[in-house]
Amino acid sequence: MAVLERSYKRFEGVLSPEWSRFLIIPRHAFRHVFRSKLFMAFFALSFLWPLVCAILIYLHHNVEALGIMKINLRNLLPIDAAFFQTYCIVQGTIGFFLAMLVGPQQVSRDLTNNALPLYLCRPFTRTEYVVGKMSILIILISAVTWVPGLVLFLLQSYLEGWSWFADNLWIASAIFIGSLVWILLLALMSQAISAWVKWLVAARAAMLGAFFIPTAFAAIVNEVFQTGWAHIFDLRALIGNVWSGLFGTFARQTIERGGIRRDGMVSQIVLTEPPLWASWFMLFLICALCLWLLSRKVRAYEVVR
Repeated sequence: MAVLERSYKRFEGVLSPEWSRFLIIPRHAFRHVFRSKLFMAFFALSFLWPLVCAILIYLHHNVEALGIMKINLRNLLPIDAAFFQTYCIVQGTIGFFLAMLVGPQQVSRDLTNNALPLYLCRPFTRTEYVVGKMSILIILISAVTWVPGLVLFLLQSYLEGWSWFADNLWIASAIFIGSLVWILLLALMSQAISAWVKWLVAARAAMLGAFFIPTAFAAIVNEVFQTGWAHIFDLRALIGNVWSGLFGTFARQTIERGGIRRDGMVSQIVLTEPPLWASWFMLFLICALCLWLLSRKVRAYEVVR
């Protein structure tokens, strides 16, 4: 926490007064967030999977270590796009729980204590307030997603050589873009839920429901109608399709199932995911809806009719 404080002070000294205002809200919010020992423990454990991935990358290039541990190189996971996609899925899940712990309490606390008029009077604007609140989650989740992911990519590039780096630079962009899309979605949804649901427990439950209830609904619809298009309403499937498209594994999303017709013949049913453009467009609509919900609640005053 002391490191964050010193970093913020340095940035505030360098940035202009207009830009330094964005750092005021997260600086004070981090003081409250890192008071919890439970959160500190969870945040520290969130770096366990990047450490495991770093060890796997190191073992791929250290024959002596493999000999000592009596591990066959074929038993290790290949370091390719699928490896980094798996990393993003695991760390993205951890980022979701970070957002669920931190996000729902940010705006609701100010609304409950009638602090918005104090924030939104000079020099803060509504945009600066929302960006400041979102930056808390953006910084926290970035620290456990794309930042360690790019470090792992650079480690693999250093051990494998320049040719691997040049041929797989697109993987680094997939890590960054895929993580950024996920972070923006989590930040916007958590702030919108926080603005409309003031009770902290209910807000966290609403965030869980927003991700898991549509999954169950989509599974039922897909099973009944033998289709995959219901995933267009499933946030987990949407981000999964986007990640698969970025990492070049989207073609694997086609599922074949066996079926029996009335005449007793066996037929093959092919279930396909919605196209990538549909997943991107749906995520855009969800983010736009969250921004609209925030604009309805984040006001200096409320008109009572």
